[in-house]
Amino acid sequence: MTWNIPNILTVFRLLCAPGVALVFLILPRPLADWAALILFVSASTTDFLDGYLARKWDQMSKFGTMLDPIADKAMVVTALAVLTMLHGINALVVIPAAFILLRETFVSGLREFLGDTAGTLKVTKLAKWKTTAQMVAIAALFGYGALDFPPLFTLGILILWVAGVLTVLTGWDYLSKALPYLRDDHDA
Repeated sequence: MTWNIPNILTVFRLLCAPGVALVFLILPRPLADWAALILFVSASTTDFLDGYLARKWDQMSKFGTMLDPIADKAMVVTALAVLTMLHGINALVVIPAAFILLRETFVSGLREFLGDTAGTLKVTKLAKWKTTAQMVAIAALFGYGALDFPPLFTLGILILWVAGVLTVLTGWDYLSKALPYLRDDHDA
């Protein structure tokens, strides 16, 4: 394992995930909302930056390739859990969050099952848009808590639903690509 700047940024993003939840146990609101917003936006920025720097500096590694999607999922899953807690059983949050959590778990399972043939499930442009929509929506919802500015809640919910739809579409795309490898009569 190589400790280069892209890998350090990815580890930072992974460590921010529990931080987003823990700030609500340590700090009063809206200070906790501000801390979660800052942690989440900082970590989300590293999602773009670590990959960009790894490619630019030719520092791509197996460790970074493995850890990057885990860090992404940890951030999104933890943030969605916190937002669900903060907003209660609100269908506007719970429904898209449930589809996002299902898809993330499902695609991770597909990739693990496919092993060496997981190249079949390379990240698509639509999946990158899905990730961007998730991160913008979550940041807007934490921003709403920090600023108590209702238009941010509306914006966050709208983008979260867009992310939910993109999540279903990309999950279906990955399943379609994996189906030939899931047939019992497929030659391995």
